[in-house]
This record gives sequence, C-alpha cells and structure tokens, in this order.
Amino acid sequence: MLSLRNKNVLVTGGAGFIGSHLCDQLIEQSVAKLVAVDNLFLGKKSNLQAISRTRKNFLFAEIDVTNPAAIKKIIDRHRIEVIFHLAVVPLEVSLLKPDWCFTQNVKMTQNICEIIRQAARPITLVAYSSSEVYGSARYTPMDENHPLLCHTPYAASKLSSDVLVYSYYRTFGIDMALVRPFNNYGPRQNEGSYAGVIPITITRIMRGEKPIIYGDGKQTRDFIFVGDTVAGTIKIYQNKKSRGEVFNLASGQQISIAKLIKTICREMNYRGEIEHRSERPGDVRKHQGDASKAEKLLGFTPMVRFEEGIKKTVDWYRRREI
Repeated sequence: MLSLRNKNVLVTGGAGFIGSHLCDQLIEQSVAKLVAVDNLFLGKKSNLQAISRTRKNFLFAEIDVTNPAAIKKIIDRHRIEVIFHLAVVPLEVSLLKPDWCFTQNVKMTQNICEIIRQAARPITLVAYSSSEVYGSARYTPMDENHPLLCHTPYAASKLSSDVLVYSYYRTFGIDMALVRPFNNYGPRQNEGSYAGVIPITITRIMRGEKPIIYGDGKQTRDFIFVGDTVAGTIKIYQNKKSRGEVFNLASGQQISIAKLIKTICREMNYRGEIEHRSERPGDVRKHQGDASKAEKLLGFTPMVRFEEGIKKTVDWYRRREI
C-alpha cells in the first residue's frame, strides 16, 4: 500500500464540499504539506476554517485552475507530488451557461495534465469524474462498463476530461486514476446558488417554505455520504493497481427523489405540503452504482447508511443556524 506520509499534496477545489472533507482526511495521513486551491466560485473559506486554524502544514490559495501559470506556480513552489483534482463548475451551471461550463471544466483538467506531463519530477493525479457521464441507467447496478450517454453539457465536460486524463496516461505515461462518485451528500454541501436537492430541501424547510419535487419524484439516485467518498478516494491513491483505471464510488442503493424528500421531512418533523414542479431539463431517470470493482481491488465499503447520513446532514445545518 502506498503512503501519503511526508508527501506534498494539492487539492484543487479544496474549499468546496467534497474537497474540504478530503482535506480533513488527508491531513490525518501525516502529509508533509497540504495545499488547497479554489477560486471560491462555489467553495467557501469557512469550509477550511478548522484545518487552517489548527494545522501549520496546511495552506489555502485563492487560485483559478483555468489559469495555467498560476496553478503551475503553486505546484512548483510547493514541490507537489500528488494532486487530487476536484475543481469543477457544477451541473446546474451547464443548464444556464453550457458553453462556459464545458470549456472551464475541460480547461482545468487540461492544465493539470499538461503541468504533470512537463514536470521534472513524478506527480500522481487522482482526478474526479462524475456518475453523470453514464446518463440514465440502461441497466442497474451501473458498473464502469455502462454506456456513456451524457444528458447535460456538464456530463459531457466530465467525460471529455476523463478521456483527456486517460489519453495523457496512454500517450505520456502520467501516473493517474479516475474517481467516479455517485450523488454525494453531507455537511458543507452548497445550499446557495446551484445547490443540490438535499441542501435546498433542508434550507427551504428551515425557512418555513415548502420542499419541491421536480417531475413525478420517481427518478432515482445513488446517494453516498461524503465521508465514504473521501475514504474511497484515498484508497484509490494508496493502491498502485488503481493506475490507469476508473472506479465507481457508490452506496449501491437506489433512492427515489420522493423518498429522499420524505426522509428529510420526517427527520425535520415537517408535516406540510410538498410543491410539485415540471421536470428539469437533462434530468436522468435512474441511477444505481456498482462499486464492486472498488470493493474487490481496494477494500472500499460505504459505512454510513442513508438515514444516518441524512440525520448527520440535517444536524449540521441546524447547528450552523444556531
């Protein structure tokens, strides 16, 4: 098993939802230095407040990964040996600004790959993909061989980034692995602009507003708690057999949006009405991940049950409001 001990590590998108949780777990791996970069489009410095205050070997830099000179300067200055690439413009933006979302996401990945290719020392890349690249399930559970049928420009940008990373592996021999997480949830998930269904529902109920279901609510997702995804991500780095491979990280459960909303309502003791709106464009119909590859090769097993994860998430939002 490879170790992160005494390594200089970079997390792009490090002030974001998943990125900040990854930073929390990486710092416990006895890294020499941990650098998080984020342009704060969605990320928040407050997500890194605890680690910034307590860990002298942690550094945050407000940098846009689409700027190749800026990100190269960070990588060179801190002699980065491992990059976890999570910086992304999210799906909801691609419904409003499809060209910009696609270009930004591919450009960030291209910059990272090209810096690694030109680096004087080896740099390992663990890059984040998305289950959105599969589109709506043709079969379940969806393994890594499922057809790649993108529904949105966001999904297309993530698939293009995956292909780009893999091309650098095949052509230039960069040390890489791809993480394909399903629907993450948990504390710190963005509840403002471009938010996901879970933080939106929690904050609406807290404000005394009705939760919303788009479409018939029968569309399903595979919700995985953020801590499980982060633990799986570290396992992917640690196992040399992961190189050149893509790994689903999923709970293996199929949860309907209607069940999700009802679970949140029950946890928050909400007994009011639920508002129904028209289906959103590009919404996939069915998702259920197959993480057996990660289980067999890496020993990955999700630890947090769905109901437990919802409780942890609701509790976090409530504490933040106190």
